[in-house]
Amino acid sequence: MNPLAKRLLDQGLVFNQLAAQAAGNGFDWIFRRDNLVKSGHTWFELVHDGDPMAVRYYALPEEDEIQLSDGSTMPINREQHKRPLILVPPLGVTTETFDLMPQRSLVRYMAACGFKTYLIDWGKPGKKHAHLGMRDYADDMMRQAVAEVRRHSGESEVSIMGWCMGGLISLLYLGITRDPKVRNLVTVASPIDLRGGGLATGVAQALNVPAQLIRRYTDFRLHLLDPSILHAPPWLTTLTFKLTDPLSSVTTYWDLVTRLWDREFVESHSTTSDYLNNMLLYPGGVVQDMAVKVAVDNELAKGEIEVGGQLADLSAIDCSLMVFAGETDSLVPAKIAEKIMDIVASEDKSFQVVPGGHMGVILGSKAQQAVWAEAAAWLQTRDSGKAPKPAASARKHSAKRKPRARKASSASKAEKAP
Repeated sequence: MNPLAKRLLDQGLVFNQLAAQAAGNGFDWIFRRDNLVKSGHTWFELVHDGDPMAVRYYALPEEDEIQLSDGSTMPINREQHKRPLILVPPLGVTTETFDLMPQRSLVRYMAACGFKTYLIDWGKPGKKHAHLGMRDYADDMMRQAVAEVRRHSGESEVSIMGWCMGGLISLLYLGITRDPKVRNLVTVASPIDLRGGGLATGVAQALNVPAQLIRRYTDFRLHLLDPSILHAPPWLTTLTFKLTDPLSSVTTYWDLVTRLWDREFVESHSTTSDYLNNMLLYPGGVVQDMAVKVAVDNELAKGEIEVGGQLADLSAIDCSLMVFAGETDSLVPAKIAEKIMDIVASEDKSFQVVPGGHMGVILGSKAQQAVWAEAAAWLQTRDSGKAPKPAASARKHSAKRKPRARKASSASKAEKAP
């Protein structure tokens, strides 16, 4: 057989193989989508089961190493750190947020790093939970969750890490309770100053003018309405997240068609699509608090916010604090998240701008190195008692010099979606 004929035959065999793989993947995508969704596969122990809040514990993985998103592996640290780590997701999303895929699972990663890893599951609120407000989550449920972690772990000192509203709820918890045993707090893309730009600021400014007129000339108050008529349906939560990167929401389906032969890509696409399309209801009480206290009055930026009759004083927070913001986050830009640095009393605090949008910053392929690994190293240093001297850390921040943002590359769809 001449070389040309052999090359054509080889190419034909490769094409047939890819076509067969695409046909199989396409069949599964249309008729057996559940086989492609890989979220929520990490084993956990249910530490507390309430209505709607529950607490999960993720033990050390049984294998010797875990696979990471870049194809590399990381060995398991069998010597667990003393302080438990509590992961706090936002409201409106499922628990798969931090266990999206085996190689992109924050709970699995932190457990492998040697942390006693706990996850707060806010549950799936229904209409009967419409009355729940920020105080219910930040004070009552958060207080109970932390107590359950302490009971189960046998340790009083804990660390907390929260994304978006999860970080905000954690800050409110500390502002209300002044819990001295929370030693470290990590927040990722958590909104504070809603005058700092971005989509959140646009919504806040759109609400501000009519809200001020209504207050001045009428007796109408949003908090007087029945919360059950204000709950945000799941589709609205999905729309909000997709609006943070609308182009990706469209082009990702073209990527699926052109890479239908790639089983790993199809599984990733199906898992992230399933996650985005299964968001949860936002209780009406939370909508009321966020619309009035945060969006219109911008109380968080002032350092004090009253929720449900409780005052959360963010300026009283003095634990070690690490704050991350996404370089291309259109929902919570860096200026919105960075404001907390000027409010808290913490001397040991740092702020980093990292690659990613609002979802990619915590769930994207670059998040493992830019956020997960950085947060783990930061927590390990403080758990070992080798944290930098407070004075040095305070001087570093007082210089008002922002850390240089890492250069953004042409992000893949996996980086733009969770």
